Amino acid sequence: MNIENITNYCLSKKGAIEDFPFDEETLVFKVGGKMFALIPLEKIPLQINLKCDPEKAIELREQNENVQPGWHMSKKYWNTITVEGNIRWSDLKEWIDHSYNEVVKGLSKSVREKLNLAK
Repeated sequence: MNIENITNYCLSKKGAIEDFPFDEETLVFKVGGKMFALIPLEKIPLQINLKCDPEKAIELREQNENVQPGWHMSKKYWNTITVEGNIRWSDLKEWIDHSYNEVVKGLSKSVREKLNLAK
């Protein structure tokens, strides 16, 4: 699992774009203008911040030592995942999907319709 795999997966989500709104070192993936994933490119090992339902965020942190409260993010809604060790690609894709879906859920109906996204 590497940054290229993660980038390609994030961009495969409907309406997803990549951006550098903060600086040249923080890759951000958005849908409908809202962030669903951030990758600090200077971090070694590779990390990704993903939005998460608050209850699920706590559950994931308790189940996996590589999942921590979001670094420089709202710790209630964001997790930072260190992509190494016992992180499986299937789990990471599921967490990216969850983050994307959480953001899409919060978009206005008009934005969802414009992007042709489901509820």
